[in-house]
Amino acid sequence: MAEKTQRGGDTWTEDELAAMKEHAAEQKAARSRKGTKEEKAAAEAQGVLDKIAELSGDDKVLAEQVHAIVTAAAPELAPKTWYGMPAYYKDGKVLCFFQPGSKFKARYSTLGFDESAQLDDGRLWPTSFALTTIGPEEEATITTLVTRALGR
Repeated sequence: MAEKTQRGGDTWTEDELAAMKEHAAEQKAARSRKGTKEEKAAAEAQGVLDKIAELSGDDKVLAEQVHAIVTAAAPELAPKTWYGMPAYYKDGKVLCFFQPGSKFKARYSTLGFDESAQLDDGRLWPTSFALTTIGPEEEATITTLVTRALGR
């Protein structure tokens, strides 16, 4: 288990602190980015590809597959990094994201959906899905989840 640190009354792992610092750097870079809206979007999308390229092993394979599936199913989503992870935004809000297992030393990677995702189903529904491999069945499920999250 990751070692915990005490900060301002809350306990955070070193990995969580690193993710928060990464998020602050992402926000700072976004504020200072120059160019047209299209140029900024292209730079943010490239940032996602760069993060995926930094991964290794199964995390990299899964991230590449998730990226391909999400961008094909919902080309209107804007790829950007979020806490150092590939994420896909709708109207400036995170809709879904890929969390590599290595990021928090977990035994599997996850595809997560933020509260803007329209996955509501009664009073209880999943918002995070463990990924170990992606075959045709999982690809279909991810496509369905992403399009449903968009309210289609």
